[in-house]
Amino acid sequence: MGLSVIGSIFNITGIAINRYCYICHSLKYDKLYSDKNSLCYVILIWILTFVAIVPNLFVGSLQYDPRIYSCTFAQSVSSPYTIAVVFFHFMLPIGIVTFCYLRIWILVIQVRRRVKPDNKPRLKPHDFRNFVTMFVVFVLFAICWAPLNFIGLAVAVDPDTIIPRIPEWLFVSSYYMAYFNSCLNAIIYGLLNQNFRREYKRIIVTICTAKVFFQDSSNDAADRMKTKPSPLITNNNQVKVDSV
Repeated sequence: MGLSVIGSIFNITGIAINRYCYICHSLKYDKLYSDKNSLCYVILIWILTFVAIVPNLFVGSLQYDPRIYSCTFAQSVSSPYTIAVVFFHFMLPIGIVTFCYLRIWILVIQVRRRVKPDNKPRLKPHDFRNFVTMFVVFVLFAICWAPLNFIGLAVAVDPDTIIPRIPEWLFVSSYYMAYFNSCLNAIIYGLLNQNFRREYKRIIVTICTAKVFFQDSSNDAADRMKTKPSPLITNNNQVKVDSV
C-alpha cells in the first residue's frame, strides 16, 4: 500500500518536473533528459519510495483499523512522524507540482497572447494535450487525497482533542475517496488522450468480436451434434436389435 501511494505522488511529481523542463526550458531538455539520465531519474524515484516506507517498520504506524476493516497507517501513533509523512509525502510534492504547472500555464498564456518569452517554447498541440491530461490527473489526485492528509495533520497536532471530534463517516469517506483516485486515472486518460481512446476502442472491438466468434462456434458445434448420426447406427457398425 505504501509503495503504491508514495510511488504515485513521487511519479506525479517527477512527471510535472519533466513537463516543466520540456516546455519551459526546451533548449536544455535533451541534455537534462537523455536516455541515461531519464533511467537514473526513474530509479531515483523508486529508491526514494522504498526509503520513505522504511520508517513504518520501526515506528509501528501500521495497525488494524476497525473503521475500514483493514490494516493501514495509524495517524495517532506518532505525531512527529505523521506530520513528517503529510509534509514529505503530500504537501511538499504538491507544492513542487503546483509550481511546475503554474509556470507552464503562465507560458501557455504568454504564447497565446503572442508574448515572446526568454526561451522559445516547444509547445505543440499534442504536447499541450498531454500537459492538460497530466494536470487533470494531478488536480484529482490532490482533491482525493487532501481530506485524509489534512485529517492526519489535525490528529497529529492535537490527538486528544481532535480524534473524538472526527466522525467515523468522515474518516471512512476520506479513506475511500483517496483510494478511489486510482479508478479515475483510466477514465481521465480515456477522455483526454487520443492514443488511449484508440486502444480502448481496439480492446472493446476485440472482446466483442471474440465473444461473437465463440458464440457462433458454440452454435455451430451444437448444430453439428444435432445433425450427426449416432455412432451406433452407421453402415459399418449397425446394432442388431434382434440379437440383443
